[in-house]
Amino acid sequence: MVAKMADETRIVITGIGLSAPNGNNLAEFRENLLAGKSGIGKIETHYMGEVIAGACDFDPLKYQSKKELRRGTRAGSFAVYCCHEAVADAKLDLDSVDKSRIGIYVGITEHGNVQTENEIYNLKQYDYNLDVWSHHQNPKTVANEPAGEITMNMGITGPHYTLGGACAAGNIGLIHGVQMLLLGEVDLALAGGVSEVIHGFGIFLSFKNERALASHPDPTKASRPFDRDRNGVVVSEGGCMCVLEKLSDALERGARIYGEIVGYAINSDASDYVLPNPQMQAECMNLALKKAGISASDIDIINTHATATPEGDKVECQAIRQIFGDNSNTYINNTKSYIGHSMGAAGALELVGNLPSFEDHIVHQTINVDNLDPECALKNLVINKPKKVDKVDYILNNSFGMLGLNSALIVRRFAQ
Repeated sequence: MVAKMADETRIVITGIGLSAPNGNNLAEFRENLLAGKSGIGKIETHYMGEVIAGACDFDPLKYQSKKELRRGTRAGSFAVYCCHEAVADAKLDLDSVDKSRIGIYVGITEHGNVQTENEIYNLKQYDYNLDVWSHHQNPKTVANEPAGEITMNMGITGPHYTLGGACAAGNIGLIHGVQMLLLGEVDLALAGGVSEVIHGFGIFLSFKNERALASHPDPTKASRPFDRDRNGVVVSEGGCMCVLEKLSDALERGARIYGEIVGYAINSDASDYVLPNPQMQAECMNLALKKAGISASDIDIINTHATATPEGDKVECQAIRQIFGDNSNTYINNTKSYIGHSMGAAGALELVGNLPSFEDHIVHQTINVDNLDPECALKNLVINKPKKVDKVDYILNNSFGMLGLNSALIVRRFAQ
C-alpha cells in the first residue's frame, strides 16, 4: 500500500509526439541530432521576402480534415498532430479512458499574431474591402485555440488551456501537467508546447530591427550558439506534446517509461524586457535541483537554452558556472543549433531530444561551433561530434523567455 501511494506521487513520461524542422517523430529527430543534421532553410515571408527559418513538413491531414484546417490554425494542427502521435506512442486506447479526466496543457510564446498579420495583408490585396475579413478570425485568435483544437479533434472533455510562457512555454506546459496530476485534477495529461510563428513577418522584422536575427550564407550554419561569430536567432516552428501520467497508472498498464520528472522551477528576473539575468537563471536551476533532492554533480546532461544571441549565450554560461562550476561528469549541449528557436515548442522539443541518452549513453553535440567564444567555453561542452559517456541518470533542461521568465526541468532515468 505504501509503495502504491508513493507511485501516485511520481510522474512519468510515457508518450512523445513531435514535429521539428529535422524530424517528425522522436526516432527521426534523435537520429538527425546524432548525425549533426540541421533542419534550417529559407522561406518566403510577406514584406521581407526570403528569410532563414526552421520549417516543419509534417502531414496535418493525417489527423485532420481539410475543413478543420480551414477553420483552425497551424499551431492547432501542430497540437493535434503531436497529441495523436504521443497517444499512439504511449499505446493508449482513449476509448477506454475517461476523457473528462484528461487535461491538455499547451505552452505558447504567443497566439493570434500570425492570423491577424495575414488577415491585414489580405485586406490590403482587396483595397481594404472589409467584407474579405474572415469570420473565423475570432476563434482562430483566442489564446486557448491550439489546446481547444485538440479537444474537438480527439473528443476530450477535460480541462484545456494554453500557458503563455514566452520562450519558456514548452517547459512550463510540462511542469503544469505534472502539477495538475499531483493535485488530482486529472488522471492523464497531454502537455508540451507549439509554435507557428514563422508564418507571420512581424517576429522576423522585430528581431532584425533589434539586430538579433541570424544571418549566414549557408542557412544550416546560421544557428550557432556559443560560436564567437554568432549573430542572432533563427526563428522556427514546431510542436512537442507528451503523455504524462502517475507511475502507478503507467505500471498497471505496462507502459514504456521515457523518464520521470523529478524537479522543476519557474522564477522571474524582474529586471528587463529582453536582457537576461544570470543570478536569477542560476537560482532557477538551483531551485529545480532542490526540488529533485539532488546536487549539481548528479546532473549528467544540461540542455542549454542558448539562442545564439551574443549576450544571451554568455549570460546562461555565467549562470551554469555559478551552479555547476567544473563538474567533471556534467556534459552540456544545445539543440537550437540544429532546429533554430521554435519558441513555445522549444523547451519540450529540446528536452525529449535528449531523453534517449538514458538508454544509449550518448550526448548529442552542439553543431556550428567553428570558433568557440572563450566566454562560452564551459567544461564538457559537447561540440561538433557526439560524446559517449558511462551513464546518464539525470537531464536538466533550461528554457528562458522574454520579460525575464526562467524555467528549469529535471528528468531522471526511470528506476523502480
